[in-house]
Amino acid sequence: MAEIFDFFVIGAGSGGVRAARIAAMHGAKVGIAEKSRFGGTCVIRGCVPKKLLVYASRFAEDFEVAESFGWGKVAASFDWPTLIANKNKEIARLEGLYLEGLQKTGVTTFHEEASFENATTLRLSSGKIIEAKHILIATGGKPSRAQFSGAELAMVSDDILELKRQPKHLVVVGGGYIGIEFACVFAGLGSKVSIINRGASILRGFDSETVQELTAALQKRGIFIHYHAELKTLSRNGAGLRAELTSGDILECDDVLLATGRTANTETLHLDAVDVKTNDKGAIIVNEKSQTSIPNIYAVGDVTGHIALTPVAIREGHALADTLFGNKTWQADLATIPSAVFSTPELGSVGLSEEQAHQRFKNIKIFCTRFRPMKTAMAQMHEKTFMKLVVDADTDIVLGAHMIGEGAAEMVQLLALPLRLKAKKADFDATMALHPSSAEEWLTMRMPKALLPAKDIKTEVRRS
Repeated sequence: MAEIFDFFVIGAGSGGVRAARIAAMHGAKVGIAEKSRFGGTCVIRGCVPKKLLVYASRFAEDFEVAESFGWGKVAASFDWPTLIANKNKEIARLEGLYLEGLQKTGVTTFHEEASFENATTLRLSSGKIIEAKHILIATGGKPSRAQFSGAELAMVSDDILELKRQPKHLVVVGGGYIGIEFACVFAGLGSKVSIINRGASILRGFDSETVQELTAALQKRGIFIHYHAELKTLSRNGAGLRAELTSGDILECDDVLLATGRTANTETLHLDAVDVKTNDKGAIIVNEKSQTSIPNIYAVGDVTGHIALTPVAIREGHALADTLFGNKTWQADLATIPSAVFSTPELGSVGLSEEQAHQRFKNIKIFCTRFRPMKTAMAQMHEKTFMKLVVDADTDIVLGAHMIGEGAAEMVQLLALPLRLKAKKADFDATMALHPSSAEEWLTMRMPKALLPAKDIKTEVRRS
């Protein structure tokens, strides 16, 4: 006999869990199925464990800075297995909280796979039949695996979080934010790191000047970037690996990480049984209400191929549950989304890049500042913090904010609010600064830099 629900969610990641909990709080009978671990990509094998590794990678520099403040030289040693064991404990704790939160709100949980029989019927891997008036697909994405000789010898991001030992030399394929973040983690922990980047610049889509600042900082930290190159073949070389690049370069290394993108996780859903439409990359097509081509079936988060950020999935799931069961129709506001690359140094960005602003507005002003942070001045470190504001010259509205340096993510999160409210540069200028702080620099940039016409803007490529 089928178990009947008002709302059933496939996938217990951030978006699915939020939708399930909110729907249940509105009084709906809700079920959720997860074939792996509750918490999904972000909590189990994505942003949370990665951020823990980021913190670990930054302590060596903190120890170095401490000496300039009078602390004796720290005889520190790093142990990779200890980090991974403690990371796993924390992830297990968070997984338990996710499961507990669902159960406390009355959501029925199933630790198994679900697939479609028809538009209102699902079959679980145990054989159990589920009937639901509304069904949400929130199965997220998974790392892409490039096709080349020896690809099976490489890792993806899921694998690298479970490494048993730290590589002496790591090769990262891909210059997107996942690749850059892991490159910085292992470089900070003392590994030699090489990045293979297909294009002329890393972090495609971010403000190009900000990317140039980060690129220079990465290279000064010893990270070598191979531009205009791809991984051609990978083979065993004793206990290590031999990577041959399309550029002709040969890299001898311990491990290779493929960070070349992610794909929608839909293979086991049997979408053909209900004719849910997908795009040419396999992501589920939805409208602005998260509705698929089948009216009672919805999708949120990375499985839709839209903006692959956890807070976006959470907002979409919350909006859907409120709309269906809370008598409150709304949609996630995707106009001003802050983002961060947890590199070292950190990159934070919100709003339009300089290039995007030139495409959409007739006249813009750019305000920039570079300075050495007080924290590292006495240690004679020369890496500078970089901040940039993009302003519409005709209305004075701030269109974008970009930063490289300590606390970039935290600052950009707060800057998202004035940008969403369409604050003007004059509002920034009139706001009292807090001194001494790095954040005050956002309020003290007075002179715009000279700009070339939009058509003459060129991206400088700094090669390793």
